[in-house]
Amino acid sequence: MELLPTGQKGDNKLEMQKLLWLDDFRNPKDYLTGDYEISWVKTFEEFCSHLENNGLPDIVCFDHDLGTEESGYDCAKYLVNYCQQHNLDIPQYDIQSSNVVGKENIRSLMDNWHRFFINHF
Repeated sequence: MELLPTGQKGDNKLEMQKLLWLDDFRNPKDYLTGDYEISWVKTFEEFCSHLENNGLPDIVCFDHDLGTEESGYDCAKYLVNYCQQHNLDIPQYDIQSSNVVGKENIRSLMDNWHRFFINHF
């Protein structure tokens, strides 16, 4: 999975993009190519805590079925709410879930906020 090429950010210093990987099973190193500063979280609680403590990453990769009551969709809702509260657009994202319906629900939620954001901010 190649997302964005790592490149120059900020004041032209070469920095790795910060990638938040949400998956209870898949190891990001087995799926990603390129160099990223990866934070791997496996639960809704870890996802929310990471977002609150570290802010919005450059990229988020979602799994849907996390093996708990909360899903990747709940994490996506939390992220969209975070973006709404901070007047931010969503970060780049991808969805590595095998759950086709869950994947489409996450994509729809994220894309709807993005469309709203670009039309109103």
